Amino acid sequence: MRRLFWLLPILLSALPVARAQDHARVLTKVIPLPVALDKDFQFRKAKLFSLGVVQEANAPVKGKKRKEIGGTGSSRANAAVAAASIGFETAYRNFGAVTSLDKRERAGDYFDFFWRARRRADITVRFEYRQSVLRAFVQARELDYPNARGSHKSEFAIVGDHYFDDGDIIAWRCLLIADGKIVAEKRSFLWK
Repeated sequence: MRRLFWLLPILLSALPVARAQDHARVLTKVIPLPVALDKDFQFRKAKLFSLGVVQEANAPVKGKKRKEIGGTGSSRANAAVAAASIGFETAYRNFGAVTSLDKRERAGDYFDFFWRARRRADITVRFEYRQSVLRAFVQARELDYPNARGSHKSEFAIVGDHYFDDGDIIAWRCLLIADGKIVAEKRSFLWK
């Protein structure tokens, strides 16, 4: 029995790791909150990524023409770096997807928000968004961070059937909520 304890960390590391976006709570009703912006809370950066369904190598792409990345001089080098980073992000998001159904379930829009809290507080990160099929209807997802301080990353993913049924994200905003008030906000240009 004692000899098997060295095997336990290996077995635990082989278990699938749940991503943060899987833990986001979907709100059934979005209630407006009062705004009390605070300098102790701020968004640092937002990373947006849209992942489409990857076509097989020999399958023709219907309705879309392939575009070549290129140019002259340093713009060609910059385009190559951009293409490599996009390829990495695609590979990262599709890691572990074997079948075309797995890849379809991961297709959609990914949002990563980097934020900071300079003092301890119970923070709720709310992601509100509108999709192209639903137009003005606002949906929301939330993540809770009890007693948060320092730098954090919050991930939200609108993927699979939610993405294919309701369409692309056309406008969004992300809120940091403390004590029932909005203390920081990051929004897209089209959010009203």
